[in-house]
Amino acid sequence: MLNKEIKSVYFIGICGSAMANLAVKMKAIGYEVGGSDENIYPPMSTFLAENGIVVLEGFREKNIAGDPDLVVIGNAVSRGNPEAEYTLENKLLYVSLPEALKRFFLHDKQNIVVAGTHGKTTSTSLLAWVLESASRDPSFLIGGIPINFGHGFKLGKGGQFVLEGDEYDSAFFDKRSKFVHYLPDIVIINNIEFDHCDIFRDLDDILLSFRGLINLIPRTGLLVANGDDGDIRALIEKSYAPVETFGFRSDVKWQITNLKNLSNGVKFDLHQDGAMFGNFFVPLAGDHNTMNTAGAIIVMSHLGLEPDEIQKGLASFKNIRRRMEIRGEVNGITVYDDFAHHPTEVRETLEGIYYRYPAKRIWAVFEPRTNTTRRNIFQKEIPAAFDRAHGVAIGRINRASLISEEERLDREQIMADLAMKNKKAFYDDSVEQIIEWLLPQLQPGDQVVIMSNGSFDQIHEKLLVRLRQQNLG
Repeated sequence: MLNKEIKSVYFIGICGSAMANLAVKMKAIGYEVGGSDENIYPPMSTFLAENGIVVLEGFREKNIAGDPDLVVIGNAVSRGNPEAEYTLENKLLYVSLPEALKRFFLHDKQNIVVAGTHGKTTSTSLLAWVLESASRDPSFLIGGIPINFGHGFKLGKGGQFVLEGDEYDSAFFDKRSKFVHYLPDIVIINNIEFDHCDIFRDLDDILLSFRGLINLIPRTGLLVANGDDGDIRALIEKSYAPVETFGFRSDVKWQITNLKNLSNGVKFDLHQDGAMFGNFFVPLAGDHNTMNTAGAIIVMSHLGLEPDEIQKGLASFKNIRRRMEIRGEVNGITVYDDFAHHPTEVRETLEGIYYRYPAKRIWAVFEPRTNTTRRNIFQKEIPAAFDRAHGVAIGRINRASLISEEERLDREQIMADLAMKNKKAFYDDSVEQIIEWLLPQLQPGDQVVIMSNGSFDQIHEKLLVRLRQQNLG
């Protein structure tokens, strides 16, 4: 319902994926919406323009001087931003993105929050799609682009709102995890590992944040938790809501058995309290995606969907962009784009490719771009993550000059560790040099997996162009 006290909403940093989607939805329900950003380019600039939202380029006080009724300040905005400073100085009403979502969209919904270090986007997308295919018309907010929908935000007429529960902080003025704003009725916790070293001191600090999320679930709600994870098992003991555990262990309530990795997906049985619940197939790869799927199935069952109804939706799931997404194939060489940016995600991504094509060679190309992987926190874990790779290339360390040499990831040491495993390895700041290293070694059947949570200087397309030129020659 339109909040009569607020008519105009201004977004600082409007071109972020979630910010842009929220802005469009707020305009659709009757608010005057505008905003600014310094990085204005497609697809978000086009998306906003198509929906009649004017975006001002650059951050300037005059942009916001009309004093909107509400300011939404993006997570990427920091102190010193002229518009944020104007907002504070003039005591304008301001909120973070997750707080805006809570205020305007979540109070009249059954909110399903999918949390965990890995697998959030996949599980959220699976849930949203199966509910959609079952004619439940859900709302959702997803930190990626599910191919089935083509967008990451929808306001449906159904009772459920499926949210990707990010543990990252909400804004410069609110260092709590985003998921604490989401009024959770049902929570999935897939796994917990150390990440986001710019926000959390250590694993205990992250566990404290997840403990806070669990403490927000009402007694009438539900917590669905990975029972194979010891840290999660310790956390769920404090839950006021009923708990359903899942995993491969024999002592979980929902046990995965008879897992088979196929060339086109995974097939497995799911038992509830020892009794067969159903046999499922999902066109995803690897044990980790089996876990993602199992957690989602439990929630679907809780919402009243039958196993056959669930399987129908799972079978038609088309994954998410940048999750083992095939960008092209030239002369039998397949090039993938994947969002993996943590050693566990790198390992699981490569495992997934290996399970699908066990006889084919895998080349892993990785960009250390996050605040955690730019540092030497995972110095030992990163080489181990490439066990399934035939060869490995490491790109430029993003903003390396901002990290002291003592803290910085040591790529030479990674090369030495990989050499001990008899793996071909190379590193360079230039994607052109990485391509030059790769090209003469590639052969038909090879799988080239490029992993980064950024654009990686468009290495995917550059490599495909060179492969086509080579093929023509």
